[in-house]
Amino acid sequence: MKVYEIPYTRYTIEEGKAAFARFEKAFTEAKTAEDALAAREALLDAFTEYSTQASLANCRFTLNTADPFYGAEVEYYDEVSPLFEELSVRYADLLLNSPLRSELEKHINPRIFRRAEIAKKTFSSEVIAERQSENAIVTEYSRFMSGLMFDYDGKQQPLSAIRGNLEDKDREVRRKTAIAIGEGLQKHAKELDDFYDRLVKIRTKIAKKLGFETFTELGYYRMGRLDYDAKAVATFRESVKNDLVPVVSEIKAQIAKDLGIDAVTFYDNSVYTRGIVPKPGLDKDGIFAAAKKMYREMSKETGDFMDAMLEAEAFDVESRPNKWGGGYCTGFAKYKQPFILANFNGSCGDVDVMTHEFGHALAQHFEYEMGDREVGMGMETAECHSMSMEFFCWKYTELFFGEDADLYRRKHLLDALSFIPYGVIVDEFQHVVYDNPDLTPEERKAVYRDLEAKYRPYLSYEDLPYLKEGTRWQYQMHIYESPFYYIDYCLAQTVSLFFLLASLEDYDKAFAAYLAFSKQGGSKAFGDLVEEAGLVSPFKEGALKEVAAKAKALAAELHTKTKEA
Repeated sequence: MKVYEIPYTRYTIEEGKAAFARFEKAFTEAKTAEDALAAREALLDAFTEYSTQASLANCRFTLNTADPFYGAEVEYYDEVSPLFEELSVRYADLLLNSPLRSELEKHINPRIFRRAEIAKKTFSSEVIAERQSENAIVTEYSRFMSGLMFDYDGKQQPLSAIRGNLEDKDREVRRKTAIAIGEGLQKHAKELDDFYDRLVKIRTKIAKKLGFETFTELGYYRMGRLDYDAKAVATFRESVKNDLVPVVSEIKAQIAKDLGIDAVTFYDNSVYTRGIVPKPGLDKDGIFAAAKKMYREMSKETGDFMDAMLEAEAFDVESRPNKWGGGYCTGFAKYKQPFILANFNGSCGDVDVMTHEFGHALAQHFEYEMGDREVGMGMETAECHSMSMEFFCWKYTELFFGEDADLYRRKHLLDALSFIPYGVIVDEFQHVVYDNPDLTPEERKAVYRDLEAKYRPYLSYEDLPYLKEGTRWQYQMHIYESPFYYIDYCLAQTVSLFFLLASLEDYDKAFAAYLAFSKQGGSKAFGDLVEEAGLVSPFKEGALKEVAAKAKALAAELHTKTKEA
C-alpha cells in the first residue's frame, strides 16, 4: 500500500474510553496472567489505532499546514490527547497495582513498569485544560513557522529553501542569507516572543499543579528518561565546555586562517575549505538512485527496506510553501509503515537528512517486528540510530559527491563535532528559562548570548541584524515544540562518532554492532546498549576528550587528501 493510500478515520475519545472500559473490566477480573495479558493486548490494539490515526493526521497536516481538513483534525487531537493520556495513566496504575504483577513481570519487559511509574508523575486530570492549551499553542506555532516567508533576492521564500545558502562557497551569498533570516525573524519578533512566553507560562503552571517546583523536572519525565537525569546532563555539558570547546575553537581558528578572514561568523560556520563547498551534484531523483544503490550494497536488510520504502512512496522531500520546515521520521503503527519528511535545498544537508531519517526509519521497522509494542525507546537511543547511520554511509560517499567525497567527509565530521557545543547551548538555555519562567524576552536573549560566548566563543554575530541580539534559538523549533529533547542529539552524536571510529577500523564488525544496537530498541538501558556495542558512554569521564582528539586527527588526515591540502 502506498502511504498516500492509507485510509484515515478520526479515532475518537469516545472509542478510546469504550476500549479502556472493556480492558479495565477484563484486566481486573482476570484470574491468570494469561487473561490479563490478553486484556492488555486488546487495549494495545486500541492505542495502536489511536496513534496511527493521530500520526496520519499530523503527517498530512505538516505536508500542507494550510490544509483545512487536517488542520482541524490536528486541533481535535490537540484537544483530546490529554484525555487519552489520562487513560494511559489509569492503565499504568492498573498495571503497577495488579495482584498478578509478579506473574506479569515474567512476560513484560521491566522497563515498561518503570515507564508506567514515570507516566503517573506526568499527568493528573487537574491539568487537562492546561495540556489542551499547550497543544493548541504548539500547533499554532507550527502553522505560523510553516507559513513564514523570508525576502531573499526579491522573492518570498520559506526558511527551509534558503538555509542551504548558508553553505554557499560565496561568502557574500552566505552573509545575505543570514541577514535575510535575521530580518525575517525580526519582522515577527513580537509573535515569536509571545509564542514562547505562553508556552513557558503554561508548562510552568502544569508543573506546579503536578507538585513540581519548575517545569524542568517534569520535562525530563515527559521525555520518558529512565537512565539519566538533569545532574548527569549538567556533567556532560561541563565536559563539552572543558574537553570539546577548546578543540573546536582551535579548529575554527585554523579554518578562519585558511579562509583568509579575521573571525568565523555565523554565516561561515558550515564552511570548512576555501572555494569549495561540497554539494551532491544530484537532483532529487539522483539522490534516491544513489541511496538505493548504497543501501543494497550495505546489507540485504537495508537494501530490502529501502526498496519497500520507495515502493510505498514513503518519502516527501521537496521544499514548498506551507510545508513544515524541518525533517522527521514518523510511523503508522497499524500498518508497520515508517514515513520520512524532509526539505531538500541543494546542499549537502540533503544527503545528511536522507541518511539520518533512514536510520530512524530502519530502527522503527525493527521495532515494529520485535514483539512487545509497548517497549519503545528513549530519544537518545533513537538518535543514535539516525546519526550513526549517517557515518556508516561514509563508505559510499563517492556515489553522492564524486571526487569531492573527502571534502564532504571532512565537513560532515567537523559539522558533527561542532554541533555538540551548539546542542548544549540549546539544552542549557531551556534549563535556565524553565528554572526562571518570569524572564522577559530581552532577558532570555541575554541568556542565549551568554551561552554562545560560553560554548561557541569562536563564533561572531557582529554584523547581523537581530541575530546578534541572541535570537538564533527562535527558529530552533524543538525549543518551542519539544522541550528538553535537544540534548539527546548531543549524546547520540557522541555515540555516533565512536561508531564512526569503530567503522574505520573494521566496518563489517562495527555495522553488525550497529544493527544489533538498533534491533534492541529500548528494551535495555541506554548505557547497556552502548556498552554491548563496544563503545564508550558519553557520560563517562574523558569520553569527549577522546572523541575530540581522534576526530581532530581524522579531520586533519582528510584535509591532506583533498584538492586543497
